[in-house]
Amino acid sequence: MQNLQYEQMNGLSLAYIGDAIYELEVRQHLLSLGLTKVNDLQKRSKHYVSAKAHAALFACMITDSLLTDNELIYFKRGRNAKSHTKAKNTDVVTYRISTGIEALFGFLHLSGQPERISELMKWVFEQVESGRTSK
Repeated sequence: MQNLQYEQMNGLSLAYIGDAIYELEVRQHLLSLGLTKVNDLQKRSKHYVSAKAHAALFACMITDSLLTDNELIYFKRGRNAKSHTKAKNTDVVTYRISTGIEALFGFLHLSGQPERISELMKWVFEQVESGRTSK
């Protein structure tokens, strides 16, 4: 991969790549559980990848003091980015938090932190599967 200057990227560019990284992690996890039917995979993935799921996970991240100061900076870069697209099926605040989560994962990927991605994704899977995010 080319040396991308993630420090100079806007929040939406970070979210663009972060969305793909996060979704790939979720898809691999669901397949590892033995799910094979596409309809079941799609239904289950919504518990991890929807804007509402991201907002619930972020609330848990804050409660658990999970993110570093630097990670919060990149989350905020995504959350505060001016998007020209409108949120579907959710309010603007929830949509912006979701963009922040995606930007965070974009930052982690582009800054070469696969271990931190794995650590956060393990935590995400535990939160969703324990029901903590569905309250």
